[in-house]
Amino acid sequence: MERTVPSTASEEVALYLRTCYSLLRSTADVQIRTLEEAHSGMKSLLHPAAREQAPDMAALIYSTLRLPSCIHQVQLVVLGQSTEVFGMHGFPAIEKWEQVSALARRRRSFYDGQDTLACFIASRSDIEDIIPVLTAYQIEWNKIHNLLQRFAPNRMNSRFVDIERRIGAQQELADALQISLDDLSRLRTIWGRDFVSVLERIAAAPRRLRVRLLSGSLSSYRRATAMWWEQIERAAPDLLRRPVYFVSSNTHSLANLLTGHAIRQRAALLEFLEKPGNEDLLNEWNTIQTQQGAGSEQNFLYYVLKKFQAAQADQPWVAQQRQAEKDGGVHRVSSEHSFDLDAQVIEIGRLRPENLDPRLCAEDLDSLAKSDALILNIDYPLGLAAYNILTEVAEQVGRVLGVYVMGKAASLNGAVGDIVIPNVVHDEHSQNTYLFSNCFTASNVAPYLSYGTVLDNQKAVTVRGTFLQNTHYMDVFYREGYTDIEMEAGPYLSAVHEMYRPVRHPVNEIVNLYALPFDLGIIHYVSDTPLSKGRNLGAGSLSYYGMDSTYAASVAVLRRILVKEQERLQNC
Repeated sequence: MERTVPSTASEEVALYLRTCYSLLRSTADVQIRTLEEAHSGMKSLLHPAAREQAPDMAALIYSTLRLPSCIHQVQLVVLGQSTEVFGMHGFPAIEKWEQVSALARRRRSFYDGQDTLACFIASRSDIEDIIPVLTAYQIEWNKIHNLLQRFAPNRMNSRFVDIERRIGAQQELADALQISLDDLSRLRTIWGRDFVSVLERIAAAPRRLRVRLLSGSLSSYRRATAMWWEQIERAAPDLLRRPVYFVSSNTHSLANLLTGHAIRQRAALLEFLEKPGNEDLLNEWNTIQTQQGAGSEQNFLYYVLKKFQAAQADQPWVAQQRQAEKDGGVHRVSSEHSFDLDAQVIEIGRLRPENLDPRLCAEDLDSLAKSDALILNIDYPLGLAAYNILTEVAEQVGRVLGVYVMGKAASLNGAVGDIVIPNVVHDEHSQNTYLFSNCFTASNVAPYLSYGTVLDNQKAVTVRGTFLQNTHYMDVFYREGYTDIEMEAGPYLSAVHEMYRPVRHPVNEIVNLYALPFDLGIIHYVSDTPLSKGRNLGAGSLSYYGMDSTYAASVAVLRRILVKEQERLQNC
């Protein structure tokens, strides 16, 4: 079916992308400053004050959280798909460099200890994520640099000495930077012990970041995806012949729900809450005990388990969890030598019903012991990598019984912590609008959600990057009834189309995906409300409440899989 809806692409965003890719074709380093004008001109919702003299703190914090902390020393960012690609272009041993990570973006990265950062990319979506983040970071760094030149210029070496000690000095600095004391405090929290040294670096010199793309060919992305799959295949060769339920989610929620390890460690976790420094967690636990929300106690224990393990560095708590997972048929496969995308292979026949989260045990699950099916759960990818990965999986596994996607989204009509279930997805990559029967409805999720609301029958738009939207862009979609904004559903649905049709997915069409020969479900949990002024992922976080929507979605996915597998076994 041909489309009748006009293109919604913003001219400013399109210009920015054309500028990016034309520059990145160069074999020389690209100066980020050459992108600053186009970046500011697209009037991104995540960077609305790019051209103002005062810092845009939401944009600075957003970009800082998505870059490794070494970025303050980095001059050159190198992008490649695999160790092979890096080696071919003069970086033969990057895995011997220091491995670094960002707080809020999962991407395999290595720092040479001097001025170079190497980042693995899985698709062009990574480019459309990294470049705007670096540009926003540099713009805001240089704003602060200019303002600091006016802040006590005769005390260049001592102006920050008493920032940590004197409240008055903090207010003076906040006033000099034209930001609130709250925003300054948030920067102190993010930069931690490096707060003063980072300020000194900003004051000392402006940023002049450079970026180099080593290979941007489709074949390089496909080879990197094939390398990723080979590791999984070596670890779980049964995938090649056994039926598979494919899940794109995270690497913690399904494992926690299926093994019950945190629930069995309840006494140790509650003892941990009594220790100094855990007062906020203890208060939250006491609140949960009085409210008795559905599943809140289990979710909280899953949340505390990770913090408990981090605080017990010399104890074998992580090893105990890994053993509990293996005993319950959950096998982890870490990615190596290419992009950062861990996986889990779960043997349904080895699940122990007595260890499952209580929310999964509404039906008699003993019959599942006869199952030969596997759950392949991957840590959700970014953007177009989803298409490459599901295409690879579909070509390799024995038979796909279901495709289930859960991940973060922004919402134009919901609140942070809500659940959004779409049955229409417009994909900005292919310009297709996909219509499909989502196997999930509000009734599948609402019983397990304590704090938010479930919105089903929604329309989603898969965007090319978090920075690549502006007010005009959002207004067009909002007027057409699109309220769910995310980055993976469209590429996944393009792969789904090719899993049951003998042709490549079309472009710029309305595509009917009803009557698929396998189950299909998509659930998004809201982590951002971009139409709220100044509120983006840089201005807040889901914290514990994100666990509520994450686990409500995870419970719905697992319940669906277990029910479908019981039905399949009965019909065999």
